[in-house]
Amino acid sequence: MSEGPDLLAGEIEDTITSARARKAPNAFRTISEVADDLHIPQHVLRFWEGKFTQVKPLKRGGGRRYYRPDDIALLRRIADLLYTQGYTIKGVQRLLRETGGKLEGNLSPPQAQDLADPEEEAEIKQPAFSLEIPPAPVRPTTVKPDDLRRLLANTLRELELLRRMLP
Repeated sequence: MSEGPDLLAGEIEDTITSARARKAPNAFRTISEVADDLHIPQHVLRFWEGKFTQVKPLKRGGGRRYYRPDDIALLRRIADLLYTQGYTIKGVQRLLRETGGKLEGNLSPPQAQDLADPEEEAEIKQPAFSLEIPPAPVRPTTVKPDDLRRLLANTLRELELLRRMLP
């Protein structure tokens, strides 16, 4: 392996991976390690902390989060229920209430209200507003009074001609 700034990207990744592999199985993990392991963005893990009171990482100075092995197992199960089995957040919350915060073993079959409705999800994905960019406002230009009079006189003549064409 090379030294200093000559490290290749693959060598850097191998170094990080081997450092993580050396951690004891019961060691605390940072939010970035958990996010990488579960393939979930960090902001989703923070969001889940607000939705699932059972997820309580240890917070140290500067708000750094450290997850215990039990926290990681719970997050892995929540991710499975939400992303693989199609539960809604409310459905997983109900399961957590019913099981006393444990999502282990055989769970009761999902109820209809606990499963995400594909039609509702499609509606949610469609924005309720237009994403079109509005036209740029027209800037007033400086028009000479004589030019403006001519323009208005021509417009008036066109309107009179159009009025005569009406039945």
